[in-house]
Amino acid sequence: MKYNFDKIVKRIQSEKWDGRKKIFGREDIIPMWVADIDFESPKPVVDAIVKRAEHSVFGYTFRPSSYSESIINWFSKRYNWEINKEWLNYSPGVVPALSFIALSFSHPGDKIIVQSPVYRRFFEVITPNGRQVLNNPLLLKNGRYIIDFDDFEKKASDSRAKLFFLCNPHNPVGRVWSREEIIKLGKICIKNNIIIVSDEIHSDLIYKGYKHVVFASISEEFAQNSITLNSPSKTFNLAGLQTSIVIIPNKKYYKIYDNKISSLKVGRSNVFGLVALEAAYNFGENWLEQLLEYLEGNLKYLTNFFKEKVPKIKVIKPEGTYLVWLDCRQLALNDLELREFMIEKAKVGLLDGYKFGQGGEGFQRINIGCPRIILKESLERIEKAVNEVCV
Repeated sequence: MKYNFDKIVKRIQSEKWDGRKKIFGREDIIPMWVADIDFESPKPVVDAIVKRAEHSVFGYTFRPSSYSESIINWFSKRYNWEINKEWLNYSPGVVPALSFIALSFSHPGDKIIVQSPVYRRFFEVITPNGRQVLNNPLLLKNGRYIIDFDDFEKKASDSRAKLFFLCNPHNPVGRVWSREEIIKLGKICIKNNIIIVSDEIHSDLIYKGYKHVVFASISEEFAQNSITLNSPSKTFNLAGLQTSIVIIPNKKYYKIYDNKISSLKVGRSNVFGLVALEAAYNFGENWLEQLLEYLEGNLKYLTNFFKEKVPKIKVIKPEGTYLVWLDCRQLALNDLELREFMIEKAKVGLLDGYKFGQGGEGFQRINIGCPRIILKESLERIEKAVNEVCV
C-alpha cells in the first residue's frame, strides 16, 4: 500500500496543535517542538483498533502471547537481537519507566549519569526523585557530537554513581552511537558497577548509511548489566496509547523492577495500546520504510534551505530520529531572546535548546515529522524573521 505523507491531517485534542496558546502564548504559530509526528498511523494499526472498538467491551485485560511474539519478531528481524519472552516487562511510557528505574536501582542522594544536551525528561525524573545528575557533556567537533570518554570514566568512578541513562539514538543531537562507542561505554560501566538504562525509543528511525545497535545485543555481559526501553510510539505515532516496552535480561533486576510497578499499581496495559503495538510490529514495516524515505526528503530539504537561505543557522545533521538540532548561535541572541525571536518574529514553535541542559544554549530543536508543505512554511517564516531582524 502506498501512503500519502503529504496529506494534511487536522489533529484532534492534540497537545502539539491545540496547546499552542498555553505553551507559546499565541495561536498563530506553527508548532514544531514536541516529538509527535503529524502523519496518520499505518492502516493495519487503525484497522486493528477499530476492530477492537467494535467489540464494545473494554474491561480489564492482559498481555497475550501474541503481544510478546510481535515484539520478539520485530527485534529479531530489525536488530538481529533474540529476546526471551521472560525478559519483557511493561510501562505506560519510557519516561515513567525511567522514573521507576531510578526509584528501584538507586537511593536518595545517588547519582545518575547523563550526556547533555539530552532529552529534558531525563533531568525531570532524576532530581525530583531525590537523585543527582552526573553530567558527561557531549563535545561538538566539526559539526558532529562525540563522547568525552575521559570525562565519562572520571564520572563513572564516583562511588555514588549507580545508573547511566544512555540515549540512543540521541535526542536532540541525532547521533546513532557506533558499536565501538557503545562497547567503550559499556565496559566502563561494568567496571564501575553502573547499570546502563538504554533509551532506544527512536531506534527504528535511522537514516541511510547508519545502523542502530541495541546495547544489550553486544554480549551476554552487557545484557545482564542493562535495561532496554523502547516503544512503537515514536515510530508509528502511537504516543497517546501509552504502551512501552521494558526489556530486562537480568532476573534479579527484572524482579526488582516488577516489584516496583506492582507496588505502584501501574502494570495494567491500555487495551488499544496492546492491539496497536501488535499490529504495528506485525504489519507496519512497509509504512515505516515509506516514512523513512519521506523523512530523508524532509531532512534534505531542511538542510539545503538553511545552507542556501539562512546560513547563520547551522544544521547538526542527524543520523537518526525526526528531530533536528539547530545551531542558532550566530544570531547572537541569548536563550530568552532566541525563544522570543522564534515565537514572536518567526511565529514558529520550536523547543529551546537550553532545556536540554549544558551545551544546549543557543540551539533550537525542530521536528521534521510533518507534511513538507508545513515544513516549508515554517522554514520560510524563520528565513523572513532572520532577514528582518538579524541583518
